[in-house]
Formats: sequence, structure tokens, C-alpha cells
Amino acid sequence: MMLSSLEKISGLIGNTPVVELNMPGISLFTKLEYRSYSGSIKDRAALSILSNAIRNGKVNNDTLIVESSSGNFAIALARICKDLGLSFIPVIDPNINRENEAMLRLFTDKVVKVEKEDSTGGYLLTRIETVKELCAQHPNSFWTNQYDNPDNFKGYYNTLGKEICDRFEHLDYMFIAVSSCGTISGISQKVKEKFPNITIVAVDIEGSVIFNIPPQKRYVSGLGSSKVPSILEHAIIDDVMIVSHEELVTGCHELVREQNIFAGASSGAVYAAIKSYFNSHAIEGTPVTLFCCADRGDSYINNVYDRKWVNNMMEKLSTIKA
Repeated sequence: MMLSSLEKISGLIGNTPVVELNMPGISLFTKLEYRSYSGSIKDRAALSILSNAIRNGKVNNDTLIVESSSGNFAIALARICKDLGLSFIPVIDPNINRENEAMLRLFTDKVVKVEKEDSTGGYLLTRIETVKELCAQHPNSFWTNQYDNPDNFKGYYNTLGKEICDRFEHLDYMFIAVSSCGTISGISQKVKEKFPNITIVAVDIEGSVIFNIPPQKRYVSGLGSSKVPSILEHAIIDDVMIVSHEELVTGCHELVREQNIFAGASSGAVYAAIKSYFNSHAIEGTPVTLFCCADRGDSYINNVYDRKWVNNMMEKLSTIKA
């Protein structure tokens, strides 16, 4: 029963459109991942992890699914689990967008929200400890573990990476936002097979520890991490761009103003990184460049797209940096 349901769901995930954008000196394209099943790029990882767990006998009809996520991965899991008839508990934190929390409470029977900050000033490590406690309380439980489960990046390798390779005859650059690092690991492996000379640029946010930057409080979900995901070791990365919170916000607004694309925080961060990268690097010709719009801007309307919230965040950041 679950396998047949998975087949139906898989037909709704992926094959997202690619559109060409207008940016002087660059042949710039974006893949609109927010046109997927639950509205984000994370559908691919959630489907891959659950499909393999079901096929390998780790998940049955009575299994409780548990995950630490305050964003798109939790929403993707919630939607898929509901279709499969599986119980799912997302473990979230105060940084979650209001809209995402409301959606998770709509599609699940129980949401656990941690309030205690971890040693990095974030909540990820606290969330993970809570996930482990929940799994210990429920013998027939399965932690999808997006940060360490190889089926995360394999989902992107087999679907998104393949779609990119099928769509393009040539690619010079690809800019990819990082969090659990499944996207960059899967895509970089796949596209490097067809385009060995492509430059893969990872985009992270200040305060994230993924690339050995000192931890700092982060105010936007969907980008960065308080731990180094083990699946990062599978990524093939040529360069790294660290964007500030201010650059992320600016990127989101410029993406709307200049390209008429209303996307989420990671998309704005990547758009800002692309501009900064090509302004500071001498590049010959017109490089063919691709990035993904991972999710829509709807979930960020009350933070990244709200001037009052942004001003408050910038005041807090200036106090920290002072």
C-alpha cells in the first residue's frame, strides 16, 4: 500500500521548470524548486529517505517518523507522511517562521518545540537531543536524520542532478545554498560527471559552522547549520561564499525587484552571492550559471520581507558584533 502511494507522490516531485534571468555579463538560469509537491527542494530528500527506509524494512505502517527541522524538510515530511498514513513528529525551535509552524501543526498530530539554546547560540543541537529522547520513548520509531543520512544526497543525485544534466549542454558555474548539505553533495557529484570543469560555489550564512566559521546567532531559517553535517564529505566544492544577514535580505528583495521572483531566504542569499562573486572575479566571456530557488517567499513575508522585522534583526546583529 505504501509503495503504491510512494509512486503517486514521486510523480508530483521534481521536473521543475528552468527559467533564464536577466543579469549583465552572465547567462544566468534558475530552477524553480518551489514548484514541487510541498513547495520546496526538500521534497526530493524527504521522498528519497522515506522510500529507502520503507523498502529496507525500517519503516512500516505503525512506525513513528521523527525529525529535527524548523523548515522545508519538516513540511515535506509532514505532507508525505500524511499521504502515506504515517505518524510524524517534527521538532522545531523559536526561529521557525510563523507560517511554517502553522503548516506543521495543520499536517501533523503533534509538534515539539524546544526553547533552550545550545552551545552555539542556536537550537539545532538541542533539537537533535530531543529527537533522540523521542526515539527512545517510541521503540518503533525512525529518525530520518537529514544531516547524516546518505539517502538525503542520493535523492538529489538521482533526481535534481540528473534533471540539470539533461537540461544543459554546458554549465560553467553553479551556486548552491547549504544547510544539511544533501543538495550540494548530490548535485555536485552528478553535474561534475557531465561538466568536470564546472565551478561549484557553496553559499552559507554568517554564524553557520559548516565551513569552520565561528558560531554566531542566526535569525533566518533555511540556510546554515550549528553542526557540520557528515554528508558534506560527499560534496565536491570549488569555492565558498559566506553572506551576511543584510546581504541575504537585500538579495531577496532584489530577486523580486529585478527578476520578479518571490523566493525564500536561501534563494536571496545565493542571488546576492552570485552578484558579489562576479563583481569581484575577472571572468572571461559570458559564463553559463545556474542556481535553485529552493522555496517560495510566502514563509518569509513576516521576517525577511518585513521592514520592521529586518530593522530589529539588524539592531540585534550590530549589538552582537560591537
